[in-house]
Amino acid sequence: MPLKPNMEKHHLDWSSYETAGQGDAYAGIPATGGDFAKAVAVCISDKLCQRTPKGVMCPSFRATDDPAHSPGGRVVVLKAALNGELGDDPFAGQALADAMELCVGCKGCKRECANQVDMAAIKIEYQAQANERRGVSYRDRLVAGLPKWLRHRRLLSGLIRWRNDTPWLAKLGEFLFGISAKRQLPAPALVPYRAPATSVARAATDRDVILFVDTFALHFEPEIAAAAHQVLTVAGYNVITLRAQPQDEPDRALCCGRTYLSLGQVEEARHEARRLHSALRPALAAGIPVVGLEPSCILSLRDDHLKLGLGEEAVALAKQVYLLEEFIAREHDRKRFTLEFKPLPRGKTLVHGHCHQKAVGAMKSLRKVLRLIPEFEFEFIEASCCGMAGSFGLEAEHADISMQMAGIDLLPALHAAPDATILANGFSCRHQIREGADRQPVHVALLLRDALNGEATSC
Repeated sequence: MPLKPNMEKHHLDWSSYETAGQGDAYAGIPATGGDFAKAVAVCISDKLCQRTPKGVMCPSFRATDDPAHSPGGRVVVLKAALNGELGDDPFAGQALADAMELCVGCKGCKRECANQVDMAAIKIEYQAQANERRGVSYRDRLVAGLPKWLRHRRLLSGLIRWRNDTPWLAKLGEFLFGISAKRQLPAPALVPYRAPATSVARAATDRDVILFVDTFALHFEPEIAAAAHQVLTVAGYNVITLRAQPQDEPDRALCCGRTYLSLGQVEEARHEARRLHSALRPALAAGIPVVGLEPSCILSLRDDHLKLGLGEEAVALAKQVYLLEEFIAREHDRKRFTLEFKPLPRGKTLVHGHCHQKAVGAMKSLRKVLRLIPEFEFEFIEASCCGMAGSFGLEAEHADISMQMAGIDLLPALHAAPDATILANGFSCRHQIREGADRQPVHVALLLRDALNGEATSC
C-alpha cells in the first residue's frame, strides 16, 4: 500500500487552485498535497508540451528530446510522489530531483499549455520543500543572496573580475561551489546607478512615476536605469526613484526577491517583498504607477508574489506595476506620451524577448513602442528560452545544456544576421548572448534614449 507523502505545509499560497478540477476534464487530482496537488493536476496529458514548433515551451524538452523533461513528464512524477508511490518523503528523494532538474522556470507552459500549467511556480514549491529536507547548498545561498552581497560591491567586483581573468581560480570556484569554470560571471559596474538629485520639492501630480531600479540595473548596468529616467523625464513625467524605508535596511537596495524565489528560498523572498511593499505603500495608496526595467523582477511582482500570501498590497501592486515599454505603450494609447523620436542610424534590429515577457503577452507593448521610432526596422526572434535562466547556465552541471537551449533558435538567428543590433531586455538573456554570440545586446531604454531628438534631450 502506498505511503502517505510527508508534505505538512506549503511554502507558496496555492489557494487560487481551491476549486480546480471540480466538474471538468482535469486528470485525477493526487491523493495528498491539497491545493498544490490541484495545481499539478491542471495538466491534462495532451502532450502539447512534447511537440517542437517554434515558441517558448519547453526548452528542456526541446534540448533533450526526452519526454521526462517536459511539463507533462514532470507532472507524471509529481503525481506519483503525491500519491505515495515514491515513499513517504519524495521531496527528499532522487526521482523528483531528476524530474525537476532541467526546468528553467521559463513560464512557457503557463502561456502555451492548453490548461496553463504553471510548472515554474510548481518548481519553486518543489525546491522549497527539498531545501527544507536537504538544506540549501552553498552555491544556492551564494547566488540567491547576491542582492545582500552587493552591499560589499567593491570587494565583490574585484573578486569576480579576478576569477574571470584567472582560469585556475575559476576551476577552484567550480570545485568548491559548482559554478562552471567555462562561464564568465557578470561583474558589477565600477559605479552604481545614482538617481539625479532633485533640488525642488514638487506637489504630487498625475505625471508622477515611481522608477523601481532592480538589483541588476542598479549595480551591473546603471546606464539602463539612467536612460529610462532620462526618457521618462524628457517625456514630461516626474520620476521618483524608489528607496527603502528607514526601518527596512535603508543602506541596502530594494529587491523583488527573484533570486531567492527561483532557488526555493521562499521566506527570504517574502522578506524582500515586504521591504518593497513598505517602500511602495504611499505610492500604492496614491495610485502612482510603478515602472521597472527587468522582466523577471517586474513580472514576478504581477505573478509569483501573489503566491507569497502577502495580502491586498501584493494584489494592488500587481495591478499598478509596469515594464518601461508597457507603461509607455499605455500612456501613448491614452495620448499622454507624446514624445517624438528621431530615426536611428542603424540597420535591422533583432529582438529577443525574455521568456516571462512572452508568457504574459508583454511583447505586444514592446512592438508598439519600437514602432514609435521613425523608420525603425526590427524583427522579433521566435525562440525558446535563451538557456541562461537566472543562474541555471552558470551551474557546472547545466552549462552545456544551457548553450544547447540557446542553440535551438536564438544563436542561429543571431549568426544569420551578424551586423544586426540585438535588443534583449532580460539581464540573463544579455549575458547569454554576449557569451554565446560574442555580441553586445542593448535594453530598450538605451534604444529610446538614443532616439531622443536634440531638442528633447536638452529639455
